[in-house]
Amino acid sequence: MSEKTGPGGIGLIFAQACKAYFQLTRLHKFPLGNILVIWPCMWGATMAAYKAQISASQLVTQVALFVLGGTLVHSAACIINDICDIEFDRKVERTKNRPLAAGLIPVSGAWKLLSVMTIGCFAFLSLANSYAAFIGIFGVFPFHTLYPMMKRWTWWPQAWLGVAMNWGFLVAWLSVNPHYTEADIRLMLVMLIGMIFWTLVYDTEYACQDRRDNVKAGVKLTALLFGSHVREVLVTFSVTFLACLVLGGILNGQTAVYFVFSCRGAALHFAWQFLTWDINDPADCGVKFKSNGDLGYLVWAGLLLDYLMKM
Repeated sequence: MSEKTGPGGIGLIFAQACKAYFQLTRLHKFPLGNILVIWPCMWGATMAAYKAQISASQLVTQVALFVLGGTLVHSAACIINDICDIEFDRKVERTKNRPLAAGLIPVSGAWKLLSVMTIGCFAFLSLANSYAAFIGIFGVFPFHTLYPMMKRWTWWPQAWLGVAMNWGFLVAWLSVNPHYTEADIRLMLVMLIGMIFWTLVYDTEYACQDRRDNVKAGVKLTALLFGSHVREVLVTFSVTFLACLVLGGILNGQTAVYFVFSCRGAALHFAWQFLTWDINDPADCGVKFKSNGDLGYLVWAGLLLDYLMKM
């Protein structure tokens, strides 16, 4: 029995395969990426709880469920993205060692894992009321499912990703408060539009890490479309997001606590991002992308404080 086929060798191969599949889900980087799917859910749940005066115990339960659901959705989205982007990833220095691009696991195995994760997403949706579950299905398909194709079809894949990443806001709102009104629909649309612009900001920062490689790979991205005007365009997008945060707060009857902590906090965070961002430094582009997870804490802090004070 050779060393590779012996018990020790088989165990090592199994461990390496498990590690590769775990990396495929991006869970080894948690909460990076996952948190950007989770935040819209937590914002939506908290704003709905504030509006409908839902108890703290109910809100805690909803938040816990959406942390799990957001993680499942993000992992499933990463798997289908890597399946579709194998050839792109092999041409980009930062992504060439991802499990599928590096040939560490078979594509068939990735499809099987994707099936399991997708079943998990639908199992999560089954726990919600019928309104939230129905809307949630669209988040899985077509929004997250078709995102990888958008990099081939349009220079604005981040706009489609913005809908996918933030769709959970609607699901969370309806899960907490299914008795929505026309005013609630307007609020949800305002917040969704604002968060789409937020995604355009952070995912363009993310894509700026690989601009040279993406040109060679033939990927269509806003980071390439905006050229030398990336900073100016993203500042405009961030202002739009902030305006929607303010308008959403007004529509939901939030108090000054929200506007001081959430809106002003987000504005200061964006100011730091754009004043210190070195667009030509891939490492700093990665730092600025990651920092948007911290921005989420600022927005939620104001929402949560406002909710607690009302209760």
